[in-house]
Amino acid sequence: MDLRRVVVTGLGAITPIGNNLNEYWDSLLKGVSGAAPITRFDASKFKTQFACEVKNYDPNNYFDRKEARKIDLYAHFALISSEEAVKDSGLDLTKIDLDKAGVIWGSGIGGIETFFEEVTGFNKGDGTPRFNPFFIPKMIADIAAGHISIKFGFKGPNFTTTSACASSTNALIDAFNYLRLGKANVFISGGSEAAIGMGGVGGFNAMHALSTRNDDPKTASRPFDKDRDGFVMGEGSGAIIFEELNHALKRGAKIYCEVAGGGLSADAFHITQPHEEGDGAFRVMKCALEDAEMKPEDIDYINTHGTSTPLGDIAECKAIIRAFGENAYKLNISATKSMTGHLLGAAGAVESIASILAVKNDVVPPTINHFTDDPEIDNKLNFTFHKSQHRIVRAALCNTFGFGGHNASVIFKKYNG
Repeated sequence: MDLRRVVVTGLGAITPIGNNLNEYWDSLLKGVSGAAPITRFDASKFKTQFACEVKNYDPNNYFDRKEARKIDLYAHFALISSEEAVKDSGLDLTKIDLDKAGVIWGSGIGGIETFFEEVTGFNKGDGTPRFNPFFIPKMIADIAAGHISIKFGFKGPNFTTTSACASSTNALIDAFNYLRLGKANVFISGGSEAAIGMGGVGGFNAMHALSTRNDDPKTASRPFDKDRDGFVMGEGSGAIIFEELNHALKRGAKIYCEVAGGGLSADAFHITQPHEEGDGAFRVMKCALEDAEMKPEDIDYINTHGTSTPLGDIAECKAIIRAFGENAYKLNISATKSMTGHLLGAAGAVESIASILAVKNDVVPPTINHFTDDPEIDNKLNFTFHKSQHRIVRAALCNTFGFGGHNASVIFKKYNG
């Protein structure tokens, strides 16, 4: 069957290095670190006492006070980024078919802080079950998609994907597929996460997944560096408007880029560790290239999963070399988690925005915090260390890999009419 073409027409973001799209992109290009001591709770007894929090966030600037209390922070972020993306797209909601407009969102954990607070409060009581009536609708991982559809009146397909840190990339690929199959005309897609709390930090600490570089938080996220010691937790949201090409052209929309293809795979190996040789990562990039009908030499930039974990960074580099061959050494590679931290289920959306803007503006954001080469990593690869680099970016591939062995890659390319 003939597949319809899909383009990007709107972007929105709230991140640890910028509370809107322009601030986020500007900070990426400047190499700003979003890591700092945790302010959300007293972390003095935790192994990790820092994170990449959204800065200067006041919900009263965005929501009615009563409404804000009914919604978990992860859904706050989802609504904020979605509103920016819709405004950026120029969509006139009175002139589009709302039955053909949908929301596919991603979140790995949903309202984990709501769950933690409610259970902690119950445990401190006398055993009488006193729970907030909004406990369940605040906590569930699908509710952000529901809130977005209610806000904008989108009545088409509506659901949330959960595949750990691959969640929002899964959401983007699902939206892409629904559009090219003709099941809708426009989607708000992306992801959000807000897990910086005692439960989130304590849980990842127990797994030894987080950096414990408490004496120097800003340099703690150091992907591909010999002395990396774990990821830095981030929070926030990214929203992207995906639109069927003819629908976008008829309304005169600005077009950032075209969505070229997406790939999905499973490691089928371990609940948290990647395959040592990056087998799942290799296969998902190969699947994305095949879906886009592109060759390795067609890609100019890879926004890596690049979490700054000892095993993950090595496995991803091996996979890139295997998937791209000699072209791996002609690519620009970067890990924007070195600046934003790891936004968990929202990582794919926020990093896809970085990839889209790289394609649009022909500039690759850097990997910061590199001090020492790792002998287990092929350092002939161009990791775009320290400073952004201008180059023609015909197409960018964005990788996300999640606990459980979930892998998702999406490719964006220049729109050429």
